[in-house]
Amino acid sequence: MFNVLAKSGVAATGSSSLRLPAWRWLFPLAALHAALMVPLSLLALFHRWELVQLASPAAHAREMLFGFALAVIAGYLLGPVPRRQLLVLVSLWLVGRLGVLDWPGAVVASLADGVFALWVAARLVPRFIAAKKWRNRLLSPLLGLICLLAVVTLTWRYLDDMPSTTPLMHQSVLWLVLLMMFMGGRVIAPAVNGHLMKASRQAGAGVQPRIEAALIVLLGMAAFLAPWEALHPLAALLTLSAALLVLWRILRWEPARCAARPDLQVLMLGYAWIAIGLLLLAHRWWAPEHASTALHAFTVGALGTLASGIMLRHVISRAKQRPESEWALLPLAGLFATAAVLRLWAIEAGSAWLTLLWCSAAAWSLGWLLVAWRLTAWLGRIPERLPAGRLGSANSLGPGSET
Repeated sequence: MFNVLAKSGVAATGSSSLRLPAWRWLFPLAALHAALMVPLSLLALFHRWELVQLASPAAHAREMLFGFALAVIAGYLLGPVPRRQLLVLVSLWLVGRLGVLDWPGAVVASLADGVFALWVAARLVPRFIAAKKWRNRLLSPLLGLICLLAVVTLTWRYLDDMPSTTPLMHQSVLWLVLLMMFMGGRVIAPAVNGHLMKASRQAGAGVQPRIEAALIVLLGMAAFLAPWEALHPLAALLTLSAALLVLWRILRWEPARCAARPDLQVLMLGYAWIAIGLLLLAHRWWAPEHASTALHAFTVGALGTLASGIMLRHVISRAKQRPESEWALLPLAGLFATAAVLRLWAIEAGSAWLTLLWCSAAAWSLGWLLVAWRLTAWLGRIPERLPAGRLGSANSLGPGSET
């Protein structure tokens, strides 16, 4: 499916010679943003650093979800964009990031941030409506909802903290989890299949459409039930079931047979962080004392590991090299796992909680600085103007992503 959509995007506007893949600029910028925002958030939250407006968990969450994660999504799915349009799009994103600063131009930054999200929605949402299977069409409303939340949450900068702020940010994370589950599976399954066919001429489990469909239903229902506390026990059962299905899906991909492919094992580890987060979320909905525990398993462990692995594999493949040759993949998985474990541990650490938070932030930031460095190194090996055929496949999720 994604191959077809990418090609239709190429034909839609102008000459391919004037187009650039969105990931070429958005990936390294998103990595640098991720490295900077977490330490800045800690400075604002716990050290009274007033230069940035990140002194609330909701403000920090919004910047990571709709600043960092949305840039990664846009870079991966937009495909080739006319150079001038891409320059405007990236400029909007950069100006939008200035919205966290305490300066008179914050309104302009918020407008730029909102226009960026709406532009991404306008480019992506119509593409996935054309899909034949309902599982693939799901991306259209899901991406539209995430972009809409990016715009709606901007209003909190001017309306102060509203009672709905925290629940809606939690809801945003759950929709992002659904997107990570879907897209992560569409990357991992064909990559594992390709490796197994080459190694033993025996196909693997593939996309596992029934499991994917069940996960879509379970996670979608859980996200809809999340705002109502009285329904949390039912939501807990749904997320527990989803966690077990995610683990079963990983086992069917046979990680042990991918020992020679650290890039695939790292992606499966990132996918396993989704299951860990779902288990923690189910527990929290039964005993709701620590609201942020499960969410950081998703946003630090799963998002950090999956996003970094997918970004690097994508760029390395475009450079016509083998992703498993990238030495940084395993250290990155270790850094993001360390960041996630320390962040989860900090809640129970008593007087050492702030030290653990800073150690977690250091591991996270070091990981994303390493990603930015390796992305820059690989991007230097790719001609800026790619042939039309390679542009057309730039945002493919692989052969398992049929319409």
